[in-house]
Amino acid sequence: MNPYLCPNFFLMVRNHSNLVPNSILALVLVILLLASCRKDDIISTEPSYKLEFSNDTIIFDTVFTTIGSTTQFLQVYNRNKERIKISQIYLAGGTNSQFQLNIDGSAVVSIHDVELASGDSLFIFVKVTVDPTGSDSPLIISDSVVFETNGNIQDIDLVAWGQDAHFFVGTETIEGLSYPYTIVAGEGESVTWEDDKPYVIYGWAVIDSTGILNIGPGVNIHFHQNSGLWVYRGGSIRVYGEQDSLVTFQGDRLEQEYEELPGQWDRIWINEGSVNNEFNYAVIKNGFIGIQAETTNSDMGNTLVINNTVIENMSLWGLFTIAYRVVSTNSVYINCAEKTLFISVGGSYDFRHCTFANYWTNTVRLDPSFIISNNLTLTDADGNPIQYTGDLQKGYFGNCIIYGSNQEEIILSDDDQSLFNYHFDHCLLRTELTTSNIQFFTDCIKNAFPEFVNIDSNNYRIDTLSPAIDAGSPEVITTSLIEIINDQDGNSRISDNGPDLGAFEFVPQKR
Repeated sequence: MNPYLCPNFFLMVRNHSNLVPNSILALVLVILLLASCRKDDIISTEPSYKLEFSNDTIIFDTVFTTIGSTTQFLQVYNRNKERIKISQIYLAGGTNSQFQLNIDGSAVVSIHDVELASGDSLFIFVKVTVDPTGSDSPLIISDSVVFETNGNIQDIDLVAWGQDAHFFVGTETIEGLSYPYTIVAGEGESVTWEDDKPYVIYGWAVIDSTGILNIGPGVNIHFHQNSGLWVYRGGSIRVYGEQDSLVTFQGDRLEQEYEELPGQWDRIWINEGSVNNEFNYAVIKNGFIGIQAETTNSDMGNTLVINNTVIENMSLWGLFTIAYRVVSTNSVYINCAEKTLFISVGGSYDFRHCTFANYWTNTVRLDPSFIISNNLTLTDADGNPIQYTGDLQKGYFGNCIIYGSNQEEIILSDDDQSLFNYHFDHCLLRTELTTSNIQFFTDCIKNAFPEFVNIDSNNYRIDTLSPAIDAGSPEVITTSLIEIINDQDGNSRISDNGPDLGAFEFVPQKR
C-alpha cells in the first residue's frame, strides 16, 4: 500500500512524534507499512508458477453451420498462491492469423501485463472467420494463443476447418495411444466413404472389432499431424480405387511446399482379423510409416492385400510387418528415410511385379532399405532388450525390382532358431549378397541400374535400355493369386517377348 494514500497513518505519527524517539518512530513506520500491504498486492515472479486452462486445444468444428464464422472461449486460471502478471498474451500468427482474440472487451492480436490474482480466472473469446466455399483454403487452419508468465511459455492450439469436408475428431483416450481417437466404423458396422468431399482425420480414426470401412474410388483422406487410421483387431478396411480414380492417403496441408514433405501424419495401423484388408489403386504418402501390419495371434485368418498401390515418401518405413501375411502385386514402394519394406518376426509374404526403389535425399540414409527377418528386438520400459522370433514360412518375390542409391540394399536377418524361407525369382537386385544358390535365387540380375525414367520426379517406370525389359518369368504371372496380366498402368505383360520386371511394363509412349 502506498503510504501517501494513508492520511490517517501520517496524522497518527505527526500527533505523537514529539513523544517518540526517532529510532522507535522509524521502526514503527516500517512495521505499519508492512502490515498495511495486502498479500494480494504482491506480484510473484516465481518461475514455477504457471497458468492452467479450461482446454489445451480449441477446435472450431461448426464453421460451416455458422456461415463461416464462430466464436469459442478459453478460461485461464491462476491456481498459484500469489498474484501473477502475464507478461504477454498473443496470437502466434500475428496480424496474418485468421483467428481473433477478445480480452476484457477489446479485440486484440496481443496484450501485455495482465494481472491475475490467486484463485482468479480470465475469459478469452476466440473467433475465426473462414469462407466455407473457399476451395483454395487449407483443409485445416491452425494457430495458437501464446502466454508468457515469469519466463514460462505456454500455448493453446486453435484449429478450424478451412474447407467443407467430412471431419473426424478424436475425443476418446486410451492407454498406449498417444492421441485421442474416434470410431469411424463400430462393431458389426459396415461404413462406406464415397467421393463427395474430402475426409479429414484429427487424432486416430478407429475401425472397431468386426467393423468394416469401405472406401470408394477417388476418395481423398487427409490426416492432421500425428494422426492416423487404426484397424483394430477383427476390423477390416477395403480400399476400392480404380486406375483413373485413385484413393489417396496424405497429410492435410495442401500448400505446394508440403506436396513432397514426409512425416506429416502417423500411419495406417492394421491388427489381425478374420477377413482380408485390401488396398486397390491407392496412394499412401508423406507419413511416418505407410502401413504397419502386426499380429499377436499365430492363427490369424486374414491377409493384407496390396494391389496397384504406391507407398512413398515416409519419414521411417514404407511397409512394416510383424508376423503378418501379405500378398502384394503391381505395387511401388519408394523413397523412405529408412526402409521401403521391413518384414519382421516371420510370417508369409508373396510379392509379384513390385518395384522397391529408395533414392531418399532429405537426410543421409546409411542402411539398406529392404529387410526380411524372422526376428525383432525391442526394448521394454526400463530399456532392456526383448527379442521376438517367428517362422518365416514364405518370403516370395517374383519379377520384382529391388534397388536404391546404396551399394547394399538388402538385409536377410535369420536368428537360426526359426524357419527362414525366402526366394527371389527373376528379380533385379542391388546387393552384394551371393545369388548363386538356386534354393533362394532364380535367374536374378545383380547391380544393373534399372534405367528408371526419372527418379527426381518419382517416375519409376523403366526406360528403353533397361535390363528389366523382358527379363521376367511368365510363370510368376500364371501362378499369381491375383490377376496380374496387366501392369499398374493397364498395359499387357504378355503381348511381347516376356514380362518386364517391376510394377510397370515398358511402353514407349508412357515414358
